[in-house]
Amino acid sequence: MLNNSADSANEKEVPTAPRDPVGVAEAVNEPPVDSESQAYRNMIAKSLLSKGNNTRLKAAIEKAKGGEPVTIAYIGGSITHGAGAMPLHLNCYAYRSFEIFKRMFAPSEDSPIRLIKAGVGGTPSQLGIIRYDRDVLRDGTVQPDIVILEFAVNDADDETQGICYESLVLKALDADNKPAVILLFSVFENDWNLQDRLAPVGWHYNLPMVSVKDAVVEQFHWTLEQGHVISKKQFFYDIYHPTNAGHHIMADCLGWLFDVTDQSALDGEDEDSTNERPPLIGDHFVGTKLLDRLNGDSIARIEAGGFRETDTDLQLTEMDDHAYGTPLFPNNWMHTGQNVTGHASFKLILRSKRLILVFKDSGRADFGTANIRVDGALVRTADPHLVNWTHCHAVILYDEEHSREHTVEIAMAEGHEDKRFTILGFGFVD
Repeated sequence: MLNNSADSANEKEVPTAPRDPVGVAEAVNEPPVDSESQAYRNMIAKSLLSKGNNTRLKAAIEKAKGGEPVTIAYIGGSITHGAGAMPLHLNCYAYRSFEIFKRMFAPSEDSPIRLIKAGVGGTPSQLGIIRYDRDVLRDGTVQPDIVILEFAVNDADDETQGICYESLVLKALDADNKPAVILLFSVFENDWNLQDRLAPVGWHYNLPMVSVKDAVVEQFHWTLEQGHVISKKQFFYDIYHPTNAGHHIMADCLGWLFDVTDQSALDGEDEDSTNERPPLIGDHFVGTKLLDRLNGDSIARIEAGGFRETDTDLQLTEMDDHAYGTPLFPNNWMHTGQNVTGHASFKLILRSKRLILVFKDSGRADFGTANIRVDGALVRTADPHLVNWTHCHAVILYDEEHSREHTVEIAMAEGHEDKRFTILGFGFVD
């Protein structure tokens, strides 16, 4: 998982799983960004990579105009979480673009527009495909009208090189209520993202696409006379995350898509937009489901062994418009290395064709390495210190064409028997 992908000419060496910043402060000694200028408007307009087929997005807009409930959902990495914004829950691009949508189409104080925000720092679509049902659909209780996917700076950690991303796109698109799916491409300070890999998925399904990279990167190097609007120092809090000004621009880029869509004539229904069109990269993980301590015994045969405790020191994320953090994967299995009797290994017997393990990374010295075997063969050595902060780490254990019964065994590596290790959960395709 911790690899630097290089599948396009613009990709550069970038650290993976960047940690969210702490103690965010506003940029100083820079002139304010004039968001009313023609240069600003020109910059925002450049973000519209593709209008896509507008049928679904116009349907959501019309619902909002008619006073009907509309849910806008965001899923992605730390930028969607709001990293770099202050306060995070109110100045992140997700909340600001949600407010723009409300202001445009449902301005009354009691408008029934709902925000679902599910960004998790340092995580790719390989984890997003596991989280989608729980964190976006809220286990079937929510049907978003608009889904915005933001993984363009996180998917260097996607072992499938785009298959999990396309699977997540299709998982959202294939919902019975036909939500609009928008692909959003953020950017790092070094001008890097994975747009060259991911945008073809959007072209393939004729989806709306917004590129923050296309909007801001070129003008970073311009003079005022050429149309310079904002510097990198103003846009970025650190080498990964936007400042308040950067989040503001990202929100305005989405707002421009909303406005252009509203002003455009209705496209014909794109009947070939989803399941009738063959996948571009792959759709192997569309049916991924979460298996954890809450539902595991009803799905598989599980022997917890020495992994009997529950870890409460977990990665947190501010969901929706909350100012407080929500612990991720609370229904887990933890090995503590203490009072272990009998077989210390964790054993999972499950009929499936694809399986992703999610384990906890940690910088604590009392966490150790575990060996993972599938049907007796060693397939992974999971070291929580490779990332070295409290973080959800997804790795593929197997990916096969046909479903069959597998036995997965997780045991502490030699010399690490007295260490801690947390199995956060699994994503499986049956």
